[in-house]
Amino acid sequence: MTTLGLVVAEFNRPITEQMEEVALEAATDADAEVYETVHVPGVYDAPLAADRLARLEAVDAVVVVGTVITGDTDHDQVITDAATQRFADISLERDTPVTLGVTGPGMSAAESRERIENAAKAVDGALDLVEQLPDPQ
Repeated sequence: MTTLGLVVAEFNRPITEQMEEVALEAATDADAEVYETVHVPGVYDAPLAADRLARLEAVDAVVVVGTVITGDTDHDQVITDAATQRFADISLERDTPVTLGVTGPGMSAAESRERIENAAKAVDGALDLVEQLPDPQ
């Protein structure tokens, strides 16, 4: 059984709460176990939690869910650029898949609500990577 770590951004909680439920349901449907769920304030804060989960021997992959909604500045672009780069770095440094179920930038709240299923896609991606990646040994 594949074991996942789940990171959930709390900012925009009405949306991310649904994303969390979708991710947990997708894991259950795929007979995967969510070893631990870590809630963080926002997407920008998620890389540290993803890294801590990726360090755990029991965790085969990490799924990150959240949403970054556009505002009056380019803050949403800055946040997602910084966070996504760190997720890729963690995946390579820890040799553990870290998949992205984060919506945004450039989305309204309504557009983000329409994409809560991205959380399931991130779970599916994590499970596919665990299955498809060759054993480094």
